[in-house]
Amino acid sequence: MTASTELPTASVLIVDDEPGMRSYLAKALASRFALVEVADSLSAAEALRQRLHFDLLLVDIRLPDRSGIEWHEALGPERRSDIIFMTAYADLDMAVQALRAGASDFIIKPFRLEQLQSAVDRCLAQRRLARENFVLKRETQRLHRPEESMIGDSHAMVQVRTITERVAPTPSAVLIHGESGTGKELVARDLHRLSGRFGAFVPLNCGAIAGDLLESELFGHVKGAFTGAVKTREGLFTYADGGTLFLDEIAEMPLAMQAKLLRVLESKRIRPVGSEQEQPVDVRILAATHRNLQHEVSEGRFREDLYFRLNVLTLTLPALREHPEDIPALAHHFSRQLSRDLGLAALPWQHADLERLTHYPWPGNIRELKNFIERCILLGQLPSDMLDEVATAPNAVGTSGYPSDWSLEAVERAHILDVLEVHGHNKSSAARALGVSRKTLDRKLNAWQDLNA
Repeated sequence: MTASTELPTASVLIVDDEPGMRSYLAKALASRFALVEVADSLSAAEALRQRLHFDLLLVDIRLPDRSGIEWHEALGPERRSDIIFMTAYADLDMAVQALRAGASDFIIKPFRLEQLQSAVDRCLAQRRLARENFVLKRETQRLHRPEESMIGDSHAMVQVRTITERVAPTPSAVLIHGESGTGKELVARDLHRLSGRFGAFVPLNCGAIAGDLLESELFGHVKGAFTGAVKTREGLFTYADGGTLFLDEIAEMPLAMQAKLLRVLESKRIRPVGSEQEQPVDVRILAATHRNLQHEVSEGRFREDLYFRLNVLTLTLPALREHPEDIPALAHHFSRQLSRDLGLAALPWQHADLERLTHYPWPGNIRELKNFIERCILLGQLPSDMLDEVATAPNAVGTSGYPSDWSLEAVERAHILDVLEVHGHNKSSAARALGVSRKTLDRKLNAWQDLNA
């Protein structure tokens, strides 16, 4: 496997004092790296590193100004890149010293081209696996299990699937719009799955990260960049290199951060916080929001230039009340999935039960339906009080999206729970968005929990 299929934006710096060796290595690696630079000394190499990011260093050990091993040891862990040492004077002590200095590999001159390529591929594969491991750990922490595909054969859902399949293989940005709970992240995952991109799918809820930490989360930071930055850390753009970055609730992103994101989208380069080096990235951007971004632009809360950059194509997801004919299929799907996950028996849905479900407006959309199914499975029966509510709920829905006969308290509860979900259950962030104190939010949530106990 070539490096181009491992890290499409990978860069290498070759440091050797022999002109012929520098030329040979540069030509040998030109087709495998997006950027190849050469230096005849460690001082020249350091000057290049001050302004450019390198994923890999290929360094001769014996150089005129200093030993390559001593130089790399002196850099410290936070400034080191992956490195392969080359030497014509190898012994066991030198090999041990190179490994202690953080060497990824060690090759002896003269070497065959195949040996060099194997060493390079191993090094880049380890780097890619480390990034994939980070993404997998992050997904596990989210306790989120992605669905295989979108469910439903209604005209609305068929249209969504058709557009998704058509635009997925393209590099174009897609703005996914829909009410909370309509499955925006599921569509984003389908766009990535069908894209053919080999990199990871990396999701981020912009409303769940404090504004002053968002830049570091996206672009990474170097050690000492700010208080608490005790070590260098890569950002989500780096982990999504070659893949897809999904920015959920993009409207929650602060204006200052929007400007920095726009610059990255235009230049395809990122600069970690506290660093003077830029590094190229190959990332497809998918964004989602439940807000009207055109209205946000007119109100000055969202940059118009970023809106145009993201809005190459808007994919609008229908609310569940707009395609109730898909509710039986969704109910059966969630019943099978949740019964398996919970280790409990699936429910024998009757036609009358499904009819009741299709006549309920589901203000929380698919997420609310899934939660209802889970409650049914946990109780081992169809809760009569919940089904009575579903059976008697009118179809009339006001412009707010909530049934017109709901009490003010019911609307308030539904809205607060939606906002809490949007902010990743971060109560402080949700309280700020709602314009109430954290204490007020806690009091209301505790009161509802007591009622459900």
